[in-house]
Amino acid sequence: MKRHLFLIALLLFSASTVFSQSATEKEVYELSMNKWKWMADKDITKLTPIFHPEAKFVHMSGTWTTERELEIIETGSIWYKNAAVHDTAIELFGNTAVVWNRITLTAHVRGNDVENEFTVTEVYQKEGSEWKMLALTFSSVRDTHEIEK
Repeated sequence: MKRHLFLIALLLFSASTVFSQSATEKEVYELSMNKWKWMADKDITKLTPIFHPEAKFVHMSGTWTTERELEIIETGSIWYKNAAVHDTAIELFGNTAVVWNRITLTAHVRGNDVENEFTVTEVYQKEGSEWKMLALTFSSVRDTHEIEK
């Protein structure tokens, strides 16, 4: 019974968080969540239109361009197998959106599966009716890290 009450409370809390977002925040949130799925699926057809051609990607082992990031995803030299998103914060600044996702990333790197805790910062800018990612930065954090909202 306690378990059912806990699940109901969790669902209500999750629903209230989603409903408190603006339409723009929901749009950016959905794009960010889809991006993780497309990265896991190595779907560069869906990723290419959202990555700005001059974007930068900061990882534990370096910083590179959109072209290199797409190559890494397509070849699987880093396979983003699963990003379990624990928390998200979104702030809007005119036509710019900043997304912070606290994740546990399971990735396949250099022949090994690895799991790391990150806060990932994503910067998007609206160009016409489309959002373009300008930057994606992985910051290593402890699993107790919280995003201040």
